[in-house]
Amino acid sequence: MDDKIKVWLFDILNAIMEIDSYFDNIPKEFTTYKNDLRTRRAVERNVEIIGEALNRIITKDSTVTI
Repeated sequence: MDDKIKVWLFDILNAIMEIDSYFDNIPKEFTTYKNDLRTRRAVERNVEIIGEALNRIITKDSTVTI
């Protein structure tokens, strides 16, 4: 596997772990999430990071499909 793809996969994993960490001290309920603007923005940013990494992986390796 290409080293760049490994880095992007690591970025995806880190973003997922970071999203999960936002909910360590708050209830995992949608209404709590919906009412917390900072958490929503942080989750949105990490989802963007995941999307960007996936796009780079797909562009680099045309055999990857989602």
